[in-house]
Amino acid sequence: MTRIDIDRIARAMISEEAEREKGAMAERRSGAWRNVVAALLVLTPIVGFVVYSSLQVATIECEVCMRYESREQCRVASAARREEAVRSAIDNACALLTSGMTNTIRCGQSNPLRLRCGAAER
Repeated sequence: MTRIDIDRIARAMISEEAEREKGAMAERRSGAWRNVVAALLVLTPIVGFVVYSSLQVATIECEVCMRYESREQCRVASAARREEAVRSAIDNACALLTSGMTNTIRCGQSNPLRLRCGAAER
């Protein structure tokens, strides 16, 4: 074998290796695209639900005043239903009046000093 033959063989081996590398890179790229498409298919409905639920219009607004251990706090909350608005306002007022889970639960179970509900302002 001459020097020229060795060079040809070496070039052929290098070009075969380059072709294999190109094929492997193409497989990796197509695998990455499949992952992107799968992620979009999973995340799109989740994002849609979050946007839809956050844009729902509140129709009822309630003001609730709570007293706990001689302290008083009033809060306003809005929701689609009256029960949701009352519960949210009670929870908000009790969160400011108490510390700790036991006191928060106790405050939330007590009757409001004042409860006023009406149509939410837009």
